[in-house]
Amino acid sequence: MKVQTIAEMTATGKSPDVLFWVGCAGSFDDRAQQITKAIARILDHAGVNFAVLGGEESCTGDPAKRAGNEFLFQMQAAQNIAVLNGYGIKRIVTGCPHCFNVLRNEYPELGGDYQVMHHTQFIQELIADGRLRIEGEQPFKGKRITFHDPCYLGRANGEYTAPRAALQQLDAELVEMRRCKKKGLCCGAGGAQMFKDAEPGTAEVNHLRSKEALDTQPKIIATGCPFCNTMMTDGVKHHGAESKVDVKDIAELIADAANLI
Repeated sequence: MKVQTIAEMTATGKSPDVLFWVGCAGSFDDRAQQITKAIARILDHAGVNFAVLGGEESCTGDPAKRAGNEFLFQMQAAQNIAVLNGYGIKRIVTGCPHCFNVLRNEYPELGGDYQVMHHTQFIQELIADGRLRIEGEQPFKGKRITFHDPCYLGRANGEYTAPRAALQQLDAELVEMRRCKKKGLCCGAGGAQMFKDAEPGTAEVNHLRSKEALDTQPKIIATGCPFCNTMMTDGVKHHGAESKVDVKDIAELIADAANLI
């Protein structure tokens, strides 16, 4: 499939209904690139008129802001807002809750006002509208799946329903961890912690969280964030369970169930 950049689309006199904001992890991390491809395949299959910024996309500035560098954040945000407003972007879908949160809640006061959706929200919208159908024999039927709530999707923005509603389409057995939804435990990567060494303590946060997930005896740990995916994958390996449990983004599960992968 050919994914157009917004510059290419604009050159033909057209404009996208949706901008797919890929994010740094989705662009450069080998594992997260698989999630990016799954989201793109879903959008294409559902007939969504979308484009990406490509080389014009820059970091949202979220890591800089969480690390305390407000000046750098505002510089990065200003650059992105100038590009987005220049193209007249109104609606954005992103696979990263960190990008989702900062674009949705912190860009408006800097002049960037957009309708921003997390990919699980958009996928569920496509399913509800009948534009994305999951039919036939399901590869995940009856399998135990537990969902790890990303902090910036759940507690920061109150979205717990959409990812679970999407997972229900898989005809799987959805099991909840003891700490979930509003009481969910961070994977350990948020707040720019992904980019620094761990502080002294008795255990790594992702080891604790992955143990809570493994305690539900799942076949699959579902995530909705590239950072969470990395941390949970590492945690599963730490507990020696990588041969028994898969860590997959919801987009990958939906794309697989719809025979797009």
